[in-house]
Amino acid sequence: MRTHAKWIWIVVFVAFVGGFLLYEVSGLGGRSGPTTSTVVASVNGRDIGYIQWVNASQQLAQQQEQQQTRGLTLDERRQIDNQAFDQLVMDVLLQQEYDKRGIRVTDAEIIEAAKYSPPPQFAQAQELQTDGRFDPSKYQRFLASPGAKSQGILAQLEGYYRTELPKQKLFTQIAGDVFVSDARLWQIWKDQHDSASVSSVSFRPTLGKDAIAAVSDADAQKYYDTHSKQFDRPGRAVLSIVTLDRKATTADSLETLKRITAVREQLTKGAKFEDVAKRESDDSSSAVNGGLLPKGPRGRFVKPFEDAAYKLSVGELSQPVPTQFGFHLIKVDAKKGDTLTIRHILKLVKQGDSSATATDRKADQLAKIAAGADVPAKFDSAAKSMGLLVSRIEVMDGDQAIYLGRTVPSAGAWAFGGARVGESSDLFDDDQAYYMVRLDSLRQGGVQPLSVVKDEVKQLVAREKALAALVNDAKSLAQAAASGTLEAAAQAKGLTVAKEGPFTRSMGASGLGGVSEATGAAFTAPIGQVTGPIKTESAVFVFRVDKRVESDEAAWTAQKTFQRDQITRSLREQRVRMYLDNLRKAADLKDHRKEIQSSQRRTTS
Repeated sequence: MRTHAKWIWIVVFVAFVGGFLLYEVSGLGGRSGPTTSTVVASVNGRDIGYIQWVNASQQLAQQQEQQQTRGLTLDERRQIDNQAFDQLVMDVLLQQEYDKRGIRVTDAEIIEAAKYSPPPQFAQAQELQTDGRFDPSKYQRFLASPGAKSQGILAQLEGYYRTELPKQKLFTQIAGDVFVSDARLWQIWKDQHDSASVSSVSFRPTLGKDAIAAVSDADAQKYYDTHSKQFDRPGRAVLSIVTLDRKATTADSLETLKRITAVREQLTKGAKFEDVAKRESDDSSSAVNGGLLPKGPRGRFVKPFEDAAYKLSVGELSQPVPTQFGFHLIKVDAKKGDTLTIRHILKLVKQGDSSATATDRKADQLAKIAAGADVPAKFDSAAKSMGLLVSRIEVMDGDQAIYLGRTVPSAGAWAFGGARVGESSDLFDDDQAYYMVRLDSLRQGGVQPLSVVKDEVKQLVAREKALAALVNDAKSLAQAAASGTLEAAAQAKGLTVAKEGPFTRSMGASGLGGVSEATGAAFTAPIGQVTGPIKTESAVFVFRVDKRVESDEAAWTAQKTFQRDQITRSLREQRVRMYLDNLRKAADLKDHRKEIQSSQRRTTS
């Protein structure tokens, strides 16, 4: 060892320095941000670069912003980040499957698909249709035109089919052999159409504090060890929140009415409704389509809007219609029965300049005192000095935060995006208010330890024991009913007989616990005979089948072909989904997003 010590120390030193430098330049060391070499995830040993993820997410975000014609909240951006990440992971898993199965796509296959199997956006393009249907000849001429090549359409088609054709081949291998037999189709039909009616007596446990307290720690541990996956919970954050409302005044409403009346004058003087809607409407989702709303029957809109719309003739323009959203101008393009095709222009009632300026100043003051503060007292101090009410709300990971029935933009994504307990957010805002939150507590998602869910576990164990005890009571009733009637036996014991049905196997009966063991027994027990105890998750039942109605086989035969097509398609989709889900679950996935996020926060703090 002494003769080789020098070289050993040199190797150790080089390994340490190399590892340290790799850790630093990876962006995970906390002293620098992510770099081009930073890995956001590893899937079965194959790396996904951080920059690759950022670019994919940014592309999706730009598409959504263009569709919504506004910027995205943190909640929306977080959903897009997750979507981009999941897609990149799945792309790697699919490519690995292609390689393992030897799935390849030839140039000839791509050319054939491009010619005769257009992507959905081409099949639906109006310029490629004749009499409302896709016209293959127009599509062929378009592909052969100089414009298709100069605009990069052919290159885009090639990229599309190089991605889609391997998927189609894989999915055919996975689910191409799905077949549903007549016997299976008939059973599915029977599950949906056979019906039963029963008379039942239920024994339901009542759990007092003493029964739950009597559950030993050992019994709780045993139940938890067997059912730990049952306690997989999403992350949960508790937030303190203060708001500054952007309340409109009566004067603001009158000003909005004045503006929409001026817009109406433009229309009465000949301006095209679609053009004015694109320019003037505050409903960005319909404005891009010239104010067009989805076609449909009554019941889709708030009452004042709908009442006004159904009073209009086709082509007629409404007077300004007030709703809780603001003022609308409505025009009916078509009417068929109670189905309308409607366009509208919306003007939201917003704060006027003077009141908005006052609210903005308060928001600036709040932000100056507490935004981004890591000392919890600053949040309370700001609220007190400004006379703001501090409230508490809860939000689950992946959900949007809700306060007084309205969404708090970005708060949920911020809480689970690396914020520290006690930290205050920046100022968030929407058309209704400014918001600031403080993270008071944070529970990470996943299977919760027994210490966290112990009370719940003990309650479940107590319920199981109580149900087991009720089986004896149910047996006693069943035995008494065997020598008389269910009604007489129940009356003697002070119990009530309930009527359930008719119900089917697939829908179940609410009084029997929905689709449960009791529901299934209703289709196997002899008619008129009282059953023995049937234990479900929530109760123990004794019942008598009063009536059963069998399915009409002729009606089934008449629709069998349609049923087979529908169920086969559904089962193939289900098998593919399950296969992909299992592929993801079985993958060796190393997700570095939280480490990178934490590193970024340390770098900027």
